[in-house]
Amino acid sequence: MIYTCTVNPSIDYVIYVNPFEYGGLNRGEKPAYYPGGKGINVSRILKRLDIANTALGFIGGFTGHFIEQALLNEGIKTDFIKIDQETRINLKLKTTKETEINGPGPTITDENLALLVKQIKTIPKESTLVLAGSLPSSIPDNFYATIAEQCAQQNIRVVADTSSASLKALIGIPLFLIKPNHHELGELFGVKIQSTKDAIYYGRKLQKQGITHVIISMGGAGAIYLNDQMTLTANVPKGQVQNTVGAGDSTVAGFLAGLVTGLSNKEAFRYAIASGSATAFNSDLAEKKDLEALIPLIDISQS
Repeated sequence: MIYTCTVNPSIDYVIYVNPFEYGGLNRGEKPAYYPGGKGINVSRILKRLDIANTALGFIGGFTGHFIEQALLNEGIKTDFIKIDQETRINLKLKTTKETEINGPGPTITDENLALLVKQIKTIPKESTLVLAGSLPSSIPDNFYATIAEQCAQQNIRVVADTSSASLKALIGIPLFLIKPNHHELGELFGVKIQSTKDAIYYGRKLQKQGITHVIISMGGAGAIYLNDQMTLTANVPKGQVQNTVGAGDSTVAGFLAGLVTGLSNKEAFRYAIASGSATAFNSDLAEKKDLEALIPLIDISQS
């Protein structure tokens, strides 16, 4: 079973304003509301790829109710912990230059965190837990690391998709999958990644610290996959980018879905790149048919 954990979810409010006049009255069109947050995005893509999963995390208020109901309407099982404060709303402004305004996350109390830790202790052995997204300022940077160490004792595979201090705190703990982009990878080692060769070098150093699978996003230059036996590089198919929100989460979901359905590591990597690209080419997260249309366009080579 796959579980996703989003400690700081959101409603993503998307609206198109073209042109946008700073300081003036703007009228938007095509408004849309989506349950948001990196772990929730992973859950939504997994469900579209016919992979059952359960969404965990914290929700509160009318915004939290919207998120839970939206996921249930999509057939996704939820087991959220309810908190007193409202779940945040993030504005995604689609204009000449895509702009995001993310609302502040709620305060998560020690009691809330204790409930989540207790909940994760009940996850069955050999499950997969996806820890994804930023941590609110009220949560210590090493919280994901604490959860990952607990999961290692429970024989639960941990996927980590986060950045900055919370990502650094995880290094050295056994992880099943990590998916930094080249900027995040460079930040981990205090360097600037300027080439595929650089990314492979530092990705290999990362992989040797107890991480089974490493996927590095190189933006328009493609992606890299590393495990203890192989190094693969992939292109990204050409298309009109409409949506940068959720593309990385779709990559994670695509890789997990590929492995669950019995694909080899190489083909799961191809599935992951197709999934991330398909979301980038759509206004919302990709559907399975969008992903499958891109698979033949992805070339993978072994380094």
